[in-house]
Amino acid sequence: MRKEYDFSKMTGKKNPHVGRLKKQVTIRLGIEAIEYFKEMSEVTGVPYQSLINSYLIDCARNQRKLVVNWS
Repeated sequence: MRKEYDFSKMTGKKNPHVGRLKKQVTIRLGIEAIEYFKEMSEVTGVPYQSLINSYLIDCARNQRKLVVNWS
């Protein structure tokens, strides 16, 4: 391995995955929801935040509508 590298002759390329980048947000989730996804995380080996993200993406792509019945 070299001690130094010369990057001055390299040309920059735009990130081809820019559309897939994530944006950090802060949301409040119920304990029951968090525990559910953490349990799924242990079974699948996928981080629970990634599972929540995948579930929300699936809902958005399939345009799932939440039915709420307030008592």
